[in-house]
Amino acid sequence: MTSVDRLDGLDLASLDRYLRSLGIGRDGELRGEFISGGRSNLTFRVYDDATSWLVRRPPLHGLTPSAHDMAREFKVVAALQDTPVPVARAIALCEDDSVLGAPFQIVEFVAGQVVRRRAQLEAFNHTVIDACVDSLIRVLVDLHSVDPNAVGLADFGKPSGYLERQVRRWGSQWELVRLPDDHRDADVERLHSGLRQSIPQQSRTSIVHGDYRIDNTILDADDPTKVRAVVDWELSTLGDPLSDAALMCVYRDPALDLIVNAQAAWTSPLLPTADELADRYSLVAGLPLAHWEFYMALAYFKLAIIAAG
Repeated sequence: MTSVDRLDGLDLASLDRYLRSLGIGRDGELRGEFISGGRSNLTFRVYDDATSWLVRRPPLHGLTPSAHDMAREFKVVAALQDTPVPVARAIALCEDDSVLGAPFQIVEFVAGQVVRRRAQLEAFNHTVIDACVDSLIRVLVDLHSVDPNAVGLADFGKPSGYLERQVRRWGSQWELVRLPDDHRDADVERLHSGLRQSIPQQSRTSIVHGDYRIDNTILDADDPTKVRAVVDWELSTLGDPLSDAALMCVYRDPALDLIVNAQAAWTSPLLPTADELADRYSLVAGLPLAHWEFYMALAYFKLAIIAAG
């Protein structure tokens, strides 16, 4: 067992009492292990002898409450349960800080593989990789095809003005992270100004993931062409589906290896190019890539500011 005092942010004894209060029994001792986190939400696998769950909570020193809103993340996962979008089964949202010191959510643990590094992708042959990409794009299109009103997400975000808000939001974020006399300031302001002056009409309104890429999905352990679950919904909202597609394409840029200080799976030359990904998304979605340069520029703007922070 991983002891309670070694799992910062997860009090297993308190969580055990909470699970029992929900009528979730125990088959053996409750144990846990840290999966991921840092500046992002903390993720733990919690399990007994028969069942595994995933617990997500804000980081111990969160930057902003909105960036780590457990209720929003749980709401979208719960809403997508009976749609073509693969998600973990939603179990509980706890907003009582006395349990773990912060709000948290519990979903089922989905077994599979998360392809984060290029070496993992290199274990697949070209046919498998191509089929995997098809599945990833199909899932994103399925998400963008879900009617927010039909799944109880009509109030999940404002249906219009998404692009304007994104340009304004990331411009404000730059002001927070920029250094005094930052030599990049002129370039960032030039891009920000260009975006402000060329905001197109929103292509349509859909549920957007906000950070869609291969390592924010769980692939089947035996068949990586199947997506078992989409994860990390903390940036999801109602917005423009082309912004989601553009971010997926920008993640393909090998320059991002310098930011993550690793050879990420999503920058691998084994994957289709950004242009090819865009064309495949457009074909499956039946959505023209109108004003595509704007969407790509906005995605680069967003990632550049995240990297600067």
